[in-house]
Amino acid sequence: MPQEEIDLRPATHLVTDAIGPPGQRVFYIQGWQANRTVTVIVEKIQIQSLAVGVEQFLTEIKEKFPDLSEASAEYMEEKMRIHPPVDPLFRVGEIGLGYDAEADLVVLVAREQVAEDQDPKEASVVRFWCTRSQLRAMAHWGIEIASRGRPLCPQCGEPMDPEGHFCPKKNGHQR
Repeated sequence: MPQEEIDLRPATHLVTDAIGPPGQRVFYIQGWQANRTVTVIVEKIQIQSLAVGVEQFLTEIKEKFPDLSEASAEYMEEKMRIHPPVDPLFRVGEIGLGYDAEADLVVLVAREQVAEDQDPKEASVVRFWCTRSQLRAMAHWGIEIASRGRPLCPQCGEPMDPEGHFCPKKNGHQR
């Protein structure tokens, strides 16, 4: 039995954001419903993978239900920021997507990361139920946020630290 199981159905707003300087940022997904706010910690790669998965998932939904209107990816940056207090419930280990055709709502399922010795069935779960447009806008904003990090080294493709970059392609010479 999960430690905690939360369903925001529907989430009135869904965002992803990062707090901190590039290289030290912490990424979050946050949803709220009326006065209830739910925040979880995610990794940057999870946000990037989720964005790709969302596009594929929405394409599959559109193919299965061709009469649905197109989901919008439009967002206003000032409305996509995380809202304080930032008090995350847990760090996310798994993210999943689902669709309720009858209600035309998608669900983003965030499952808590568990320790090796912990039973995965005991992990807390949050389900953010939202519109297809809310999910697509969040995914597009997530890509924007992820790309605002440290610049990538043109030689090795790794993020460059402002204090100096140890580039394996240049045999460790600082650049």
